[in-house]
Amino acid sequence: MAEAKRVERPLSPHLQIYRPQLTSITSILTRITGNGLIVGTLLAVWWLLSAAIGPEYFALANGVATSWFGDLVFFLSAWALWYHYLAGLRHIYFDAGKGLDIPTAEKLGWGCIIGSVVLTVLTALIV
Repeated sequence: MAEAKRVERPLSPHLQIYRPQLTSITSILTRITGNGLIVGTLLAVWWLLSAAIGPEYFALANGVATSWFGDLVFFLSAWALWYHYLAGLRHIYFDAGKGLDIPTAEKLGWGCIIGSVVLTVLTALIV
């Protein structure tokens, strides 16, 4: 019986030839922002609960929430909220069977990214 000639191939060639697309990146960002919103929510809940526990504990929580770290968490949470909201609107549009062609999907993806940044900056300026 003849021996089959084995060709040496990598086990996962898709990782070497796959180029991330905007649609896949925006989908991943939707999941990341959804989970990331938990951090900002936990900080806000901790701040509110500390007010009910006592003034010393509130001073600690308020110090963290109003520090550069708290400002960063709340700013990124605002971006995550706006991005997740716009991505949700995009998916509602997709669920209606519209915008599924690649050029439109990419335009909507850029709309989510640019729109979320603009809305976050506006929110930061207003608040």
